[in-house]
Amino acid sequence: MATNPQSTPDASRRSERSRRAIYEAALALVAEVGYPKTTIEGIAARAGVGKQTIYRWWSSKADVLLEAFLDLGEQAAEAAGQLPYAIPDTGDLAADLKGVLRATVDELKNPAFEAPSRALAAEGVVNEELGRRFVAKLLLPQLQLYVDRLRSAQEAGQVRPDIDPRIALELFVSPLAQRWLQYTGPISYEYTDTLVDYALHGLAPR
Repeated sequence: MATNPQSTPDASRRSERSRRAIYEAALALVAEVGYPKTTIEGIAARAGVGKQTIYRWWSSKADVLLEAFLDLGEQAAEAAGQLPYAIPDTGDLAADLKGVLRATVDELKNPAFEAPSRALAAEGVVNEELGRRFVAKLLLPQLQLYVDRLRSAQEAGQVRPDIDPRIALELFVSPLAQRWLQYTGPISYEYTDTLVDYALHGLAPR
């Protein structure tokens, strides 16, 4: 019976070596040639596997790249001993936010993450379907972590009860994203620390 290419990949049936090679090939290719020119055939050739191997596990190159990025994030979290990942709640909101944003700066400057991320971000602007999928699967879960941490701070009386955490997080997340995407200025620990200081001044109880 033929495998349904639309079915959810069965991790237990994958060769770990092939899976890792496919992830690395997909991320490298999209960084080198862009999303439109990245193909399943190209990923397969670079990974040293048959394209049918890829089609057994994923239905499209977008699915491959999405899972490759999710895996990249999981590897980073595992290396930091932070699985399952959550923004720390030490009781010091400023320190917790500064810590996670500093880690984000490190990730944004990591060539293994930066090059494919830029390629996909650029494609997501003109390819609405791709943009929506990556926002839903990658960005929104990360933003929810900030929402959860800010709500905890509200409960502790560190943030005004009337603020909307989903809007508030944009005070420090969005400026960083803009600088990174559009090269409007350097990104550094000092910059993200300042964003947190400015944001929390406005969010603090009156």
